[in-house]
Amino acid sequence: MKRAGFIVGIVLTALLLLTALLSLVWTPWPPEQIDMTRRLASPSAAHWMGCDQLGRDVFSRLMAGARSAWLVGIVAVGIGLIAGTVLGLVAAARRGAVEVVILRGADLGYAFPALLLAILLAAALGPGMTVAMAAIGLHAVPSFARLVNGSAKSWWTRDFVLAARVAGQGPWAITWRHILPQLLPLLIVQGTTSFALAILAEAGLSYLGLGTQPPQASWGRLLAEAQTLMFEAPQLALAPGVAITLTVLGLNLLGDGLRDRLDPKEQPR
Repeated sequence: MKRAGFIVGIVLTALLLLTALLSLVWTPWPPEQIDMTRRLASPSAAHWMGCDQLGRDVFSRLMAGARSAWLVGIVAVGIGLIAGTVLGLVAAARRGAVEVVILRGADLGYAFPALLLAILLAAALGPGMTVAMAAIGLHAVPSFARLVNGSAKSWWTRDFVLAARVAGQGPWAITWRHILPQLLPLLIVQGTTSFALAILAEAGLSYLGLGTQPPQASWGRLLAEAQTLMFEAPQLALAPGVAITLTVLGLNLLGDGLRDRLDPKEQPR
């Protein structure tokens, strides 16, 4: 059963990623092309998912929205992964006051939800994709920092690390050569799970008008634009809703499968 879920996660994630990459070079119609003669057109051979209230092809905009979602997810998770890993490793290596300051800072970061952080950044910089990337990325830093810190401290007590210290290696050399490689499987699993949350958060911020701005397509914006047409053209809300669901489902299944394969605690004895 777990193997089947892992395979489904790989297939869903690969298909959606390929869709996002394909949208860089091809879409059935220009995603931002307006044609009021096609307003709310039903699905057909020419327009597989119909057209929206401005006559834009829904499937093309869905493909372009996948590109926006993956871009925000990659950048946001990259921010959280890099910054959180560095902070967690420094806290584990230095201990004492440095660790206390970093971990208390992480606790403070938990007090600021991504939405509140996005509102503050939007007030200062204006809404947009950059605000979504920064807000989601900064919100992910405390999670990575605490996870890395807790795991790294357990590795610092291992015999091979003690042997490296006796051999005269400094804390930074030990961290880079011995601790960080042991954390890579954990970071891969956490990064995959965080990616799903980042895509979901991007859709939510775009739905509220704080993320990707029109005319650029975003799944959250597609949902926001379709909410007044639920009874007239339900496919406008159904398409991005299904896309978000499948993406998050695929990444979560992929993350669970990677955890089963990479986490030593999950391996059968």
